[in-house]
Amino acid sequence: MKTLVLGASLNSSRYSNKAVKLLRAYKHEVLAVGRDEGTIDDVKIAHAFSADDKIDTVTVYLSQEHQKLFYEKIVAAKPRRIIFNPGAENGELEKLANENGISTEDACTLVLLNTGQY
Repeated sequence: MKTLVLGASLNSSRYSNKAVKLLRAYKHEVLAVGRDEGTIDDVKIAHAFSADDKIDTVTVYLSQEHQKLFYEKIVAAKPRRIIFNPGAENGELEKLANENGISTEDACTLVLLNTGQY
C-alpha cells in the first residue's frame, strides 16, 4: 500500500514531515510531494506524482487553494481514499472524489496511525 503525502515539508516541526516519518516507521511505502526538494529520512520529496504510481491513500496537508493544482491527477490515480488532515478540509475535492468512487475522511493521519486505525 502506497501513501501519497501531499504537501510534504522538509521542516521537521510540520505535521506532514512527522507523517512521512511515522508512515515509514509503520513500514508503509511513501510518495512525498512538496514544494521544496530534499529528503525526509529515506523518502525523497518530489514536485509531482503520476497517475501510474498505484496510490492507495492520499493524505493531504495543503490548503484548499493549493490542492486545486492536483485535482485531476488525484482522480486519475484512483486512490482508495483521501485523508484531509486538520486545516486541509476541502468540500470541493471531497465531492469530486466521491463522484469518482474515492472515499474521503476528515482525520489526522498521525492519530490514525498511532491508534491502529490507518
